[in-house]
Order: sequence, then C-alpha cells, then structure tokens
Amino acid sequence: MFQCWNDLLLAHWPVLEESLRPLVPEVLPIDTFEGQAWLGITPFRLTDAHARFLPSVPGLSSFLELNVRTYVTVEDKPGVYFFSLDASNPVAVTGARQFFYLPYFTAEMDQRVEEGWIYFHSRRAGGTDSSPHLRTRYRPTGEVFQALPGTLEYFLIERYCLYTMEDQHLYRCEIHHPPWPVQPATAEFEENTMASAQGIALPETPPLLHFAETQPTIVWPLFRLS
Repeated sequence: MFQCWNDLLLAHWPVLEESLRPLVPEVLPIDTFEGQAWLGITPFRLTDAHARFLPSVPGLSSFLELNVRTYVTVEDKPGVYFFSLDASNPVAVTGARQFFYLPYFTAEMDQRVEEGWIYFHSRRAGGTDSSPHLRTRYRPTGEVFQALPGTLEYFLIERYCLYTMEDQHLYRCEIHHPPWPVQPATAEFEENTMASAQGIALPETPPLLHFAETQPTIVWPLFRLS
C-alpha cells in the first residue's frame, strides 16, 4: 500500500539494552550504536493511505499516529521493532492488527500548528488518566539534510523494514521510500508516558531530535522468515 508521512518528530533517547531485552523477542538481536541502545518516539500525520492501484477512501486514508520503537537486525537487514503504535483511526488499527500483526491501539489524538510549532496530543482510548499519553510541541530548527552512512543519525533513521511476531513466527515487512530529508529540531514534552507504559525508563538527558516534513512510502505485505 501507499502512504505519505507528514510532520514527523523523530525523538530518540539512549536507553539500557537490558531494559529492552525482556520486551523484544529473543530471535531479534537488538541493535546498538557504539554499544548504546536507543528508543524512539515518533508522532506524525499519515495521509493518502490506500492500496496500490486503488484510490484513497475519504475518512479512512488520513489520520494521526504515534509509535514507540527500537532497532534490530535480522539476516544483516536492519529494521524497526515496534513496542506500540497508537492511531486515531479505529479502522486502520483493526486492519494493521489483522494484516501486519502490529501492536496498534486506538487513541484520542489531535494536532495543530501555531506560529511554526506543531502541537501534538495523544491519549490511548478506553483507559483512564493513567493511559499512555503524549503531549508535546515541536518544530524544525535547521536546514534539510540526509544522514551519512556511519553516523548515529543514519543508524536511527535509514531503516527500510519492520519486524513482527505472530504465533512464534517471525515476519519482515519491507518499506520503500527515498532517503529521509530531515532537519534538526527542538521539542518540549509536557507529558510523556509512552515509554514508561512499557516499563522503560527514559534518561534525564535531552533526546536527540529530528524533524521530517514529508515522506512518501510504499509498504509491502508481510514476508515470513524461516
């Protein structure tokens, strides 16, 4: 299927690998950069989602999304492993759970732009005040660039597949898009329990922040690995 990702904040925190290991299937080796594991939290707006060769469906093809992830490699192919994905479209949540075996959740979400800042709020639906939630604002602060191989930015951003498990079987989903056009960013986190909801403690150090205005993407069906 085709998707376009918009107004992304790519926020990354260094975390202890041992804090991630119980949450990641044993068959997935956790990637580290110079010995350091990372956790990413990414809010964005998804538009024009539709099956290839079919038109977009009004009311279903655009929604907000928020994911929490880390990084793994299987068979020398770096990829993403998701701890959670929250979306404002219940139909998309159901479809992603059924066809991609991903831990999607319906959330109450809103986004607005004021004076160059993108305000994003998400709270997982059907819960309480303690439900996983995020309230932040962010904006780009520098020129667009592409990450260079061998850098931390390249390690975190330039990944072209995801991995997921179902019934003890490992699957890979290929994701094709141009190299990421990212910018340095700043962000303020008023509320953020997305990592602690997984039992992962974020450090006191500021996160590494990048912004991407738009990224057209093709998502392929799952492929079961042996």
